[in-house]
Amino acid sequence: MSDHMSPAALPARVLNRADVRAALQCHDFGEVFKLARQWGGISFVKIADACGIKPERVGKLARGEGAVTSYEKITRIADALAVPGHLVGLAPRPWEQAQPVPESARQQERSPVAPEASSAVGVSRPSGAAGADQEGDDVQRRTFLAATGLTGVAGMLPEGSSGTRLGQREVDCLRARSSRLRRLDDVLGGVDTRHVYRAELDATVRLMRCGSYSETTGKQLLTVVAEQAQQAGWAAFDAGDQREASLLYRRAYGAARDAGNAALEGNALAFLAYQQVSSTGSGVATAVASCRAAGPDVPPTVRGLLYERRAWAHARAGEAVETERALAQAEAALGSNADTAGPEWASWVDARELQIMKGRCWAELRRPLRAVPELEAALADFDDAHARDKALYLSWLAHAYLDAGEVEQSAKAIGRAIGLSAGVGSVRPRQRVRTFLTRLHPHRHSEAVAEVLHRAV
Repeated sequence: MSDHMSPAALPARVLNRADVRAALQCHDFGEVFKLARQWGGISFVKIADACGIKPERVGKLARGEGAVTSYEKITRIADALAVPGHLVGLAPRPWEQAQPVPESARQQERSPVAPEASSAVGVSRPSGAAGADQEGDDVQRRTFLAATGLTGVAGMLPEGSSGTRLGQREVDCLRARSSRLRRLDDVLGGVDTRHVYRAELDATVRLMRCGSYSETTGKQLLTVVAEQAQQAGWAAFDAGDQREASLLYRRAYGAARDAGNAALEGNALAFLAYQQVSSTGSGVATAVASCRAAGPDVPPTVRGLLYERRAWAHARAGEAVETERALAQAEAALGSNADTAGPEWASWVDARELQIMKGRCWAELRRPLRAVPELEAALADFDDAHARDKALYLSWLAHAYLDAGEVEQSAKAIGRAIGLSAGVGSVRPRQRVRTFLTRLHPHRHSEAVAEVLHRAV
């Protein structure tokens, strides 16, 4: 047998070693981490992501520095590495009590560290997250959320079943659950939610692989997959994993196209354009393609969403005329009297959302006299519970104030953004703050600016 084991086969080989079994009973996971990297080619970053601990902490444990004593972390590590409960002083893990399943499915479900086998809809496992979680409560919260997601739709089928007939009931259940989980994004960042959304997507893929269904039901299931892939992609983007986000958006586009859902097809491209603008350059061509793919017959909220994201792509490209045209098209769509009900995933698009986008676009185009009133009005009663989004919007307000020469107001706005972004599981507010502080630094002799710069250290 080759010394270089595939990651999917890793747990069985590791746990067959007497010395590793002894180490596990002492909660010395460092030896297992070392063997995972040596035999399975699994990076410490990937192990850290699956186990919910910092990459540097994994490295220290592998060097024999420290030990894991937290019950929550031991539970998370045991489930990630498929460690039987009795080896670490836990009750039998849920996967130990499952009925026998095919080997490919067993490898996929028992070890989140290992890459997923290829599936019919082409969804792969996420790579390591950029930016590790904080220790303590944040990790426990993420552990709880991940457990909630993993016990979801996978339970709709008996373990190991095949050929189970799926119909409208299962589709409705999947949609309702996805709708509930989507609301997590209102108050949590992608670092907290990406594992939940990805687990839900993977469970739906397994459901489709195991079951049978009519062509109509198949298209409905593909629509669910497209929605879930978009949500998982958004969470990956928010967590800073651009490669995973791009992959998921493209998978969502393929699923939506196969399902014949023009609205989701356009939205997948709009997501991709938004990511391109934020990370790789111009996303104008993709944003234009998103509006073309959706066509004129999609619901008003969808048209509004696509055109406002197109406006953002134009603004980032410095195209003021095209920006204003796209914003007008978004406003016309949202103000239309069309009685077509929009999809739930676009229900958050409303007049205030458009007002915020207007302010962001004009701030990006260095038009503070147009940006400030829009952002101030939209943020006047914006709930702090939506900390990530409010921090981001305040950062654009800070830019606009500084362009207008209002240094103290600018410092005040970015100070509020710093306070709101503390502890938020998203890389984007912190990136925006860091970028803006370089602009604010020349004004450090101002008392208001000096205070903000001190807080940001």
